[in-house]
Amino acid sequence: MVITRPQLVDVEENSWENNASPVPTSSFNSNCNSDPNSTQHASQARVLCQLQRAEAWLDEKMGIETQGIDRILEENKQPPSLLNMFLLWWSLTCHVGSLPIGMIGSELGLSFAQSVMAITTGTMFGAICTAFCGSLGPKLGLRAIATARFSFGYYSTKFCSLLNVIIGIGYTTVNVVVVGQILSAVSDYKISIIVGCVIISILGYLVSLFGFKIIHTYEKYSWISIFIVFCVLYSQVGHMVDLSYPATSKGLAHTGAFLSFLAINFSSSATWSCIAADYYCNYPATTPSWKIWTLTYLGIVIPTVFANVLGACLGNIAFNITSVSDAKVHTYAYPALAESYQEHGLGGILRESYHPLWLSKIVLVLLVFSVLGNNVATNYSVGLSLQLMGAYFHAVPRFIWSLLIAFVAMVIATAGRESLSTMVINFVSMLGYWSICFTFILALEDKVFRRKSGYDLESWNVPSKLPWGIAAMTALLIGYLGGAVTGMAQSWYIGPIARIFGSHGGDVGIYLTGILTAAVYLPARWYEFKISHR
Repeated sequence: MVITRPQLVDVEENSWENNASPVPTSSFNSNCNSDPNSTQHASQARVLCQLQRAEAWLDEKMGIETQGIDRILEENKQPPSLLNMFLLWWSLTCHVGSLPIGMIGSELGLSFAQSVMAITTGTMFGAICTAFCGSLGPKLGLRAIATARFSFGYYSTKFCSLLNVIIGIGYTTVNVVVVGQILSAVSDYKISIIVGCVIISILGYLVSLFGFKIIHTYEKYSWISIFIVFCVLYSQVGHMVDLSYPATSKGLAHTGAFLSFLAINFSSSATWSCIAADYYCNYPATTPSWKIWTLTYLGIVIPTVFANVLGACLGNIAFNITSVSDAKVHTYAYPALAESYQEHGLGGILRESYHPLWLSKIVLVLLVFSVLGNNVATNYSVGLSLQLMGAYFHAVPRFIWSLLIAFVAMVIATAGRESLSTMVINFVSMLGYWSICFTFILALEDKVFRRKSGYDLESWNVPSKLPWGIAAMTALLIGYLGGAVTGMAQSWYIGPIARIFGSHGGDVGIYLTGILTAAVYLPARWYEFKISHR
């Protein structure tokens, strides 16, 4: 398989206005096939040549994907089944890493009914973002972050790539910690959480090597066993859920807790908008947008709600306090499960929930592998995002970037393994601010500014023919600084508006960010187009 690679030309050295040529994408192989000791090769070029030879060898021996971020032409597309647009998301969302998100509602003091309401509402609104962004993949033939070049421009898109990398590392880290806790529980807590973190990081990376086709095939089926295992868990813990257990927060603090949990669930569904097109770019441009939107939307909402509500059931059990003594000693309705969660985290309560014990250990092993679908896709997409950072980044094979991301996530997971719930609350909700900015800007560009003119797809890699990106970056920064900073409620910072809802705040940053982003982008983009005609 012959794949083109960018020559090592630093396009940023060229003038913004005068650079009318695409960033070079002619074959790098011709340079690599010459004498590696030639004086015309810089040391960096020799290293890249060696990496690309390694990639070519892996492709020949194992069939790993070497496509990279280049636009896929219509005649070169190899579309999977359309049903994959629905089934893909089951593997990405219906896994054990989703359970901690559902448990947060009870931890914040919400009743079970209120938790379910926040999960359902937040997920339904968040999935709208992903469904729209996914529809751009077939139309443009580009990966998710590459589609942003038609609004953010060539240079500002690099910032989007960086944010997407951070998102990928964060999600992978949460999943890796969960797996570490579960493997520790399987071993009767004799094995350190770190061992599980290392194992799942390696496995996720290895599967991601094979790229688009293998990932689509894997994700199409990997969710089935986990769905069955989750159904068993519903049957074993469902009768323990206390529907009458009241919310423990009151007044504005209660409203703030609900808003924060709603934001977390919105974010968990909306953040897929930054990678959805990565898995749709091989579908024909003629694929009806309504089919893409519907299959994606339902594919995210149904399994996400299914898994997160199961997490809410576990949260209701883990935090069901029947009495508090003068010494502030809590008495739980189900002390064995609650204490297992307090001492050993998610792995502990899952170990106690499944019974008998032999079944519990088998199921926990299956649950360990459930996060592979999520981590595989994340490693793959983050590797693509890094290739968009510039010519040198593009020249580095994706499997190298994916390896780096897997390693970084593993290190962070081992360092933060004792603070899973704090990690989820802070990280996942913060992602929503970026996701809604990204979606609103792409949607306004597509539905308002390109409604008639469409896209010049040949210019996707030509800086001088792409927008300046000033309008998009201005909207993103104002949306973040004006909306997120003032409205966020995190353990380390509570914005002035969020503080209205009590000492712990209520996260309204997502709503403020969306309003400000749209309000700024519309006039700013109109003015930018008026001046630049791009």
